[in-house]
Amino acid sequence: MSQKLKQKKPQIFTFKHGIHPNEEKHHTENMPITTLLPPAGAEIIIPLLQHLGAPCKPLVTKGQKVLLGEKIGDSDVFVSSPVHSTVSGTVKDILPHLTVMGNIIDSIIIENDGEFKEHESIKLRDGFDDLSGEQILAIIREAGIVGLGGAGFPAHVKLSPPPGSKIDLIIVNGCECEPYLTTDNRVMIEESDRIVTGLQIILKIIAGAKGIIAVEDNKPEAIEALRKSCAAYKERTAKTGGADISVAVVKTKYPQGAEKQLINAITGKEVPSGKYPSDTGCIVNNVDTVIAIHRAIFRGRPLMRRVVTLTGGAVKNPGNYKARIGTKLSDLVEMAGGYKANPAKIIVGGPLMGTAIFDTEVPIVKTAGGVLFLTEKEAFIPPERNCIRCGSCVENCPANLLPLELNADVLKEDSEAFVRHNGLECIECGSCSYICPSKRRLAQSIRTIRRVELARRRNKT
Repeated sequence: MSQKLKQKKPQIFTFKHGIHPNEEKHHTENMPITTLLPPAGAEIIIPLLQHLGAPCKPLVTKGQKVLLGEKIGDSDVFVSSPVHSTVSGTVKDILPHLTVMGNIIDSIIIENDGEFKEHESIKLRDGFDDLSGEQILAIIREAGIVGLGGAGFPAHVKLSPPPGSKIDLIIVNGCECEPYLTTDNRVMIEESDRIVTGLQIILKIIAGAKGIIAVEDNKPEAIEALRKSCAAYKERTAKTGGADISVAVVKTKYPQGAEKQLINAITGKEVPSGKYPSDTGCIVNNVDTVIAIHRAIFRGRPLMRRVVTLTGGAVKNPGNYKARIGTKLSDLVEMAGGYKANPAKIIVGGPLMGTAIFDTEVPIVKTAGGVLFLTEKEAFIPPERNCIRCGSCVENCPANLLPLELNADVLKEDSEAFVRHNGLECIECGSCSYICPSKRRLAQSIRTIRRVELARRRNKT
């Protein structure tokens, strides 16, 4: 038998169930990231809540001059994250404002002076060998870094597991399984060295853990770039014994990038109901979150920018754009070339888990990784028909639920049955609605009652 035949195929990790929607990534996946800076005079709107947890309180007042990177909002609650000015300019007002996520949040409105003068807190650092894990966590917290995969969980909280927790694996999530979105793919290709070094920083906080960068197999350029960066890192640390960092290729499938599904794919472990990933010994961070940590440590820069995929048949120049947080979506579209057709639907995020919006005079926030401007043809959804009891939703549900039963509970307004049928375990991925041949609004109905029930429980505590 030849040596070639003896070679094993590289392992490709995955989880049970899930779907394979049309990717639609070809519109932007080969387009390098372009920086778009807001012009002088533009309004920058900084919401005081861009994360899971307690909202910030303003640290500035109307009429005050602010500098790029200056902290303008903070909270003394542990599960929270400060916000910073992403331009230099003057505070015009502080008032409630609609955001791209569809909620109304107290926001600081700044008139950009176009000079981008940096605050004195932004300082370069040569390395992090002299920093303790506690000092690194403090820098991450002060930089306002949150999960950039969409959840917005404060990074310093996620990297502070409960006492007694044994964390043995840090997973960097580069799956980006939602159709249309390609920002994670581009940052992995263009900033692979920073991802590896950022992971090394995290592994100094979580001593004894190893690091894995998980990438779907439909991103060969990203896989190659990260493997080269890992090899270069291992060569640099061969004598000193660096942390264990590697790349894992996972199957292209939705929702491969969901935290619990990714942990299951990589480790075979299941996160128990009501528990956290740390209970399985794992912590998952998005690739761009890791880059933000690198930037905070080496360049002293807080989280001020967001890489956004602008795509869909209604935009003139689909692409991946590095935008200042707080830039109005209308300004961002104009800077990117404007529309070539009137969008029939605008979705922030991907088509399966995103939020439809009706107003573009809203600011880009930390958790907005893409905006879809769909034509009438792209946005068309067939009319809802009766369930034919085919079981496709059950067969493909990545959380092993019974979406058709949960939908029936919703229609009967039976919240007790919904909870009894484990509806709170739904991850709201939308796989059931996508795969349903009758185009039942399964995910939409489940999402509504689930959020009502979760809010009711929070108000009880």
